Amino acid sequence: MEPHICVIPAAGLGTRFLPATKAMPKELIPVLDRPVIQWAVEEAVAAGAGEIVLVLAEGRNELAEHLRPNPSLERILIERGKHQELEAVRRAGSLARITVARQREPRGLGDAVLCAAAAVGDQPFLCMLPDDLSIADPPVLEQLRDAHRELGTPVLALMRVPNDQISRYGCADVVETRGRLHRIRGLVEKPPAGEAKSDLAVMGRYVLTPDIFAALRQTTPGALGEIQLTDGLSALLAKGDVWGVEFEGDLLDVGTPAGWLATSIRLARNDPRFREAVSGALAMAAA
Repeated sequence: MEPHICVIPAAGLGTRFLPATKAMPKELIPVLDRPVIQWAVEEAVAAGAGEIVLVLAEGRNELAEHLRPNPSLERILIERGKHQELEAVRRAGSLARITVARQREPRGLGDAVLCAAAAVGDQPFLCMLPDDLSIADPPVLEQLRDAHRELGTPVLALMRVPNDQISRYGCADVVETRGRLHRIRGLVEKPPAGEAKSDLAVMGRYVLTPDIFAALRQTTPGALGEIQLTDGLSALLAKGDVWGVEFEGDLLDVGTPAGWLATSIRLARNDPRFREAVSGALAMAAA
């Protein structure tokens, strides 16, 4: 079965962006002309998703509202002849069907995914963290969907990182390789550099099968009371295959202020609408 739902966990507190995120989700911070959440949904739609399940904290609806139609704003833009802006607003509000699932308290990524179980049902689904933007052709999530179509198993996004950086990520222990496809036999969350089984880091893109929900329900919370997705995936490894795709292209960080700034500058320099402005600003800064 082709996955047509994408789960996007977005219930975090955005602490790395405080105070900017005191009253606004970090996923609404813009990168160029649209917010981070829209970049994520556009990637999911390109990978075949027709429905987006946003996992949000209680009382937070801003992300869903950005992705739904806004008739009153559209009416004002029509009256004022703002046709280009009208097109942009309509696009943002019509990318996909939006469903909201609630995470009552921040209890880890695994718990956030579990909160989407009722909305997903008994079918494979896409899952992505919006902290990185996909700069790839085809987009990273689409590369994972293509691998799932071939393999029929859970599929994770993998990226090679220097050994001194592997401790920042989940690490994949690989038992078989077919080109850019790697069959995984173990996952370790943030291993010390000297103990990592490979240089393949697990990134925030997945195709998951519905048995992940039962695995997460049986996962014991860690020291902070959080349920980790890595632990749920490790449980699936005991029952069947899990593969990873060493994807082509880049995932650019927008989950930290420094990463967001670097990504914004890189994208602006490659966009004819913004190239002159950012090049001029950088030249003035270097003078």
